[in-house]
Amino acid sequence: MINANKKRLRRTMMFLNAQKPSLIKDPYIYKPDSIMLDLEDAVAENQKDAARFSLYHALKSIDYRGCERVVRINGLDTDLWKEDIRCSVAGGCDVIRIPKTETGAMVKAVEDEVIKAEKEFGRPEGSTLIMAALESARGVLNALEVCESSERMIGVALSGGDYTKDLQTHITGTGVELMGARQHMIIAARASGVQCFDTVWTNLDDMDGFREDVQKIHDMGFDGKSIINPRQINVVHEIFTPTQKDIIFAEKVVREIDSKKALGIGVFTVDGKMIDIAFYDGAKRTIELAKASGVYKGEL
Repeated sequence: MINANKKRLRRTMMFLNAQKPSLIKDPYIYKPDSIMLDLEDAVAENQKDAARFSLYHALKSIDYRGCERVVRINGLDTDLWKEDIRCSVAGGCDVIRIPKTETGAMVKAVEDEVIKAEKEFGRPEGSTLIMAALESARGVLNALEVCESSERMIGVALSGGDYTKDLQTHITGTGVELMGARQHMIIAARASGVQCFDTVWTNLDDMDGFREDVQKIHDMGFDGKSIINPRQINVVHEIFTPTQKDIIFAEKVVREIDSKKALGIGVFTVDGKMIDIAFYDGAKRTIELAKASGVYKGEL
């Protein structure tokens, strides 16, 4: 049975070096939706065992107060990833993030190891979810295959730095170099019913640029953004949380459609806007997002 939290709210996913107790002991105080405990790039090659030790004891002993615990394992091109999975599942992590994912077969290989670890450490079958980072042109092109490769899959995330290197370009701050990957990934994620997460914004001195970037990916349809600093959380949550105006309009749409369809009326107006049944699912999503974000005070 797959974890019921597969569709949970994930507006922010904050990267943390799993080796550093000072970073992983209490990140929940900043209220990110998810934390990314990193065993890969943040950890030096000769410190991987120490990082696993730190990770395991953090997962077993710290109450993260509802904050989802994601572990980024080392790449499948190393001899580290299987032990990373054992340690993460033994500790009770919520999600395994696969770096440098290019095929569905890579996801299946990770899933097989997760299943073994769940059995070994007595965790409920299906309790450990999976997400995949797409970091290359091939990975992005295979986004649909990756998204559909496992029932445990919660979604895909863009890794902009490695992706732009593979494109033989660089991060510009305008988003033009990421446009194709972002759109392709969103389409693949929506076609397969999973979530989609954007890459990090690394310039902490340019919060105006960060806000513009977050607004852009919100408008594109992303579910959330990877972040590197607590300062970025409030901006993302503000943009990804429905406003009271959005909520009130969504309530009106749902109520009007529910009442009108019983009377055989298919098209009508709400606040001067032409509305039909096609607006229903979007309005319901707005209300569900408001509920998940803790800002809904209505009765629907």
